[in-house]
Amino acid sequence: MTKQTILGRVTQLAKANINALLDQAEDPQKMLDQLIRDYTANISEAEQAVAATIGNLRLMEQDHREDVDAAEEWGDKALAASRKADELRAAGSAAEADTFDNLAKVALGRQLQSEKEAKTAEPTIAAQTEVVDKLKSGLDQMKSKLTELKSKRDELVARAKSAQAQNQMMDSVKNINVLDPTSELSRFEDKVRREEAKAMGKQELAASSLDAQFERLDSLGDSAEVEARLAALKTAS
Repeated sequence: MTKQTILGRVTQLAKANINALLDQAEDPQKMLDQLIRDYTANISEAEQAVAATIGNLRLMEQDHREDVDAAEEWGDKALAASRKADELRAAGSAAEADTFDNLAKVALGRQLQSEKEAKTAEPTIAAQTEVVDKLKSGLDQMKSKLTELKSKRDELVARAKSAQAQNQMMDSVKNINVLDPTSELSRFEDKVRREEAKAMGKQELAASSLDAQFERLDSLGDSAEVEARLAALKTAS
């Protein structure tokens, strides 16, 4: 998989319009579940590809750093050899001085080669760095989009359950007409009223019987009082 292909797929997935996809779906919940699975798999695949791209970039940066360090090191060697040649020439050792000048030239050649290699790698490193930044940004957007997908899915499921519950409730209510005297509810209410009336009749009957007993008791009391007074009169006479 090339870097351009990876970048293109990441960008395309990150820009996906969830609402538009939902509008086109016959079953939004199933579509979201499938999208979540696809996004999760694509993110995992993209992460591996981006990691490999970053690894290659780090190797290039390491090689560049080694070239820069090598150029500096060869420069130091060239300077040391040149100074040694100057010392030997001043001391009258021209042959040895020429040897060290030649060493200095070799070191300078190596320095120049290392500098060229470092300079040649810089545009590629810059381009790779830009690609890696875009891939990282795309991955972040994909992860954000995955979170949005999961949130949409949970919201959709909750709304579907709520709508189902409301429909069931409305269907149940529709089957019971509390204003219809022939409905089951009205018949049950009539039965309750009849039972209540029967209980009231029993209470009234019980109260009537009790009053009669108390009246009889009062009558007996009066008779006893009359007998007592009569006995008192006889005793007095």
